Amino acid sequence: MVVVYHQNNKVVKVCRNQEVISFDASLNVASTLMILAKKFSTDRLIWGHITIESNINWDALDLIFHHDRIMASFNNSSEKYLCDSIGYIDESIFFNTKKNVIYPTWSTSSALGGMSSKALLQFENNIKLTNNFDYFLHSLAKIGSVKGLFCYSDPRFVIDKGISVPVVKANVSNLFKFTQQHYRTRWIFILFLNFLIFEKRFPILALLGCLRFKKQNKTDVQFSNIMIQSKLKVIESRTIDVIIPTIGRKACLYDVLQDLVEQTHLPKKVIIVEQNPLAESISELDYLTDKQWPFEIKHIFTHQTGACNARNVALSHVSSEWVFLNDDDNRFDENLISNIFDKIEQFGIYVATTSYLQKHEKLVYKNIHQTSIFGSGNSFVKTSCLKNVSFSMELEFGYGEDFDFGMQLRQEGFDVVYFPNPSILHLKVPFGGFRIKPKFAWADEKYQPKPSPTIMYVKQKYLNSKQIEGYKLKLFMKSIRKESVLNWTKFHSSFKQGWNTSVNWSRKL
Repeated sequence: MVVVYHQNNKVVKVCRNQEVISFDASLNVASTLMILAKKFSTDRLIWGHITIESNINWDALDLIFHHDRIMASFNNSSEKYLCDSIGYIDESIFFNTKKNVIYPTWSTSSALGGMSSKALLQFENNIKLTNNFDYFLHSLAKIGSVKGLFCYSDPRFVIDKGISVPVVKANVSNLFKFTQQHYRTRWIFILFLNFLIFEKRFPILALLGCLRFKKQNKTDVQFSNIMIQSKLKVIESRTIDVIIPTIGRKACLYDVLQDLVEQTHLPKKVIIVEQNPLAESISELDYLTDKQWPFEIKHIFTHQTGACNARNVALSHVSSEWVFLNDDDNRFDENLISNIFDKIEQFGIYVATTSYLQKHEKLVYKNIHQTSIFGSGNSFVKTSCLKNVSFSMELEFGYGEDFDFGMQLRQEGFDVVYFPNPSILHLKVPFGGFRIKPKFAWADEKYQPKPSPTIMYVKQKYLNSKQIEGYKLKLFMKSIRKESVLNWTKFHSSFKQGWNTSVNWSRKL
């Protein structure tokens, strides 16, 4: 293990296996790390501010870096190098880091962090070794996180979590530079517009100045050649329950059950929550009792409709170590559960979500990576992660319940990892019978809420104020395109009214 201590963007000490070694003091921190990575290509690299040397929790490093594709850092300061204004153009859930749990984020820290030499060497000749160490680290994480580098804020890094290192924040010019290098070019103009509208600022020099910098978001960095085998033991009994909410899809559900019957690794129990709002109705799923199944079936029939309620009811009956959140119009091959368990063990994770394509769709996201999405029909979760997690009833019949569930998991300290394979086919069958379109409480409002109050509820819950303002402007720009220029003034007024209605109802939710 190699440890690089720095101060004021300069290296002040380098140690390897607790012995001080020589270094070139004329080089910046990023260049020093790259040289050390080439010299000690199988080592772990740690960087830290010299003032935090005595607060490093050395005993936790093997748990933090349990495989070679992890980049982790930590600083207890509430300040960030990139200010919240990046939220004007990026609604990323990876930016608003929660400090008391292991949280997936590309918002890294120079205070204390580390990664394997193997991972850093993937960036050799692909990224500028800038003098600004914080900027360099943010570039690494922003580029790497979509390519298969696993980036975290991890409080286990330090002994005393109350100690922090002062953060030198990026100025507006660096913010525009970062946007130019890591996002599409149009976003620098949208960022400028947000500053103009919401802050009454006119950063024209920062806008023009950033145009001279080359793009880095198209850097051809690959991590597939770094083999992964986590040191963590996340699976004990390898038992799994499957939950399936269903309504009016008798034939489709039967096909899903047949796919489960064919599994090379059988589930222990399948929990089916059947819904039918008709007061005198009874179950239509006669095959559940007429046929012998190689697993236990827990069948719950209810007149209360709603996917959030159905999934919560099903989750309350889970007794296995793992749970597969399934749906009643999925199809998958016989190795799905076996393969996903292999992936979970390989990567040392607690939440996995698969690709979930319809028949006409092509696979776009081909890299295994930390994902901002969560699918309630294609995800696998360790049951112990669900103690404080459930589907929000405030979002019943609305939108955003899957995203909210995934965010609850992340805020409990459990990352969600996407796998392109194994995959689940989503048939997206047209609604079955018994579905009654709900009438929302805001249906009679003069100005209909835009966006939906459930969407606004989720955004207010998890995004910062700059992200919400940025979303508001993007929604306005997208909507006004459909309007005649002669109607823009009237549209602006109605948009404000619809936005305010949405905010008011989201608060009531």
